[in-house]
Amino acid sequence: MTATLPAFRDFVAASFRIGCLGFGGPVGQIALMHRIFVGEKQWIDEARYLHALNYCMLLPGPEAQQLATYVGWLLHGVKGGIVAGALFVLPGALVVLALSWLYAVFGELPAIATLFLGIKAAVVALVFEAMLKVARRSLRTRIDIAIATAALVGLYVLNLPFPLVVLLAAVIGFVRGGAAVSPSPPRAHDTGNPAAANAMHAAVTSLAWSLLWLVPVALLAAMLGRYHVLTEIGLLFSQLAAVSFGGAYAALAYLQQQAVEVYGWLSPAQMIDGLGLAETTPGPLILVTQFVGFMAGWQAGGGPGLAIAGAALASWCTFAPSYLWIFAGAPFAERLRTSRRASGLLGAIGAAVLGVIANLALRFGAQVLFGRQVSVSTPWGGAITLPDLTTIHLLAAAIAVAAGVALIVARANVVLVIVACAMVGWAGGSFQ
Repeated sequence: MTATLPAFRDFVAASFRIGCLGFGGPVGQIALMHRIFVGEKQWIDEARYLHALNYCMLLPGPEAQQLATYVGWLLHGVKGGIVAGALFVLPGALVVLALSWLYAVFGELPAIATLFLGIKAAVVALVFEAMLKVARRSLRTRIDIAIATAALVGLYVLNLPFPLVVLLAAVIGFVRGGAAVSPSPPRAHDTGNPAAANAMHAAVTSLAWSLLWLVPVALLAAMLGRYHVLTEIGLLFSQLAAVSFGGAYAALAYLQQQAVEVYGWLSPAQMIDGLGLAETTPGPLILVTQFVGFMAGWQAGGGPGLAIAGAALASWCTFAPSYLWIFAGAPFAERLRTSRRASGLLGAIGAAVLGVIANLALRFGAQVLFGRQVSVSTPWGGAITLPDLTTIHLLAAAIAVAAGVALIVARANVVLVIVACAMVGWAGGSFQ
């Protein structure tokens, strides 16, 4: 497949489409970008997309937004990266902001479960379709299959930490080595050219984006004081962005501990409501940080103005660092495509990522298709969470199967499939 460089306006339209349809957390969003950028538009080839994904999985913060930024950078340089990263977040952020306001005013989550039932079922099918495509291309040897299987077992059954699973895969891949990939020919814009990687470029880029990220936090601390709620929001979410390896799921436990137990911005029930809100709206799951920032400002007694400022600051400190990691590091990541050791390392990470996606897909699918989860003790003293098969949601299961047939067999348009599933879910839920 030969990748073609899109016109900028076409790229913006596709990025906005992804932002509006990005349901299902990082699993669904990575699948959606793969379908649009690689499958439908053919703007980036399979190998380069997987290479970008493998690199983003190594970074702290929201890997799906970083992947959108990386693809935008490959296609249209820094301008493309900024636009892709922003449009990936903006539609969902506006929805979450509006629902956070309604939640704070009325004290309960708006009735959106029925509307999004069909959408979440469609995402299950979308993820399964993407897993099939990625598996066919990333599992080239028996060792790749073994790594992917071990990653799935380690995460789902043994509950191993995500960074440990990726680190072990990286060590195996580095020792094993792999086939070096010939660099892609430079394009007209090409900041994505590996030749752009140099220490001075990385230093200047790092300094510029670090200042853009952290100066607002420092100014708030200077003007409002260390213990003002906005200063605390800026510091907490900046720290979270720098250490949250493993994506949104890995960061949630720490976020809940800090927001609920340390700062007291939310109750445990409110934190759960915010997570549910983020899971059922478009955009990254880590947009729950915006809900937390909004509620922190609201609880501080500053009214809508302080709440909106808290939400905006939480979002900025969550997503701005992604530009730093991508624009400073992606040129080096592209150069590594020509290294045999690096190719083996990232290839092994790619196989492990398939296991990671399968783990998240199983957990997400279980939440969508079954009404209850049960914890089962294991012989080694741990516990594994399994769906209660007697609580299967027949409507959601039927929608997921129909969506899978439409996407995989009929190759239907993903927008039409998601809209149709949403309508069926709304209609079916209304009669229950």
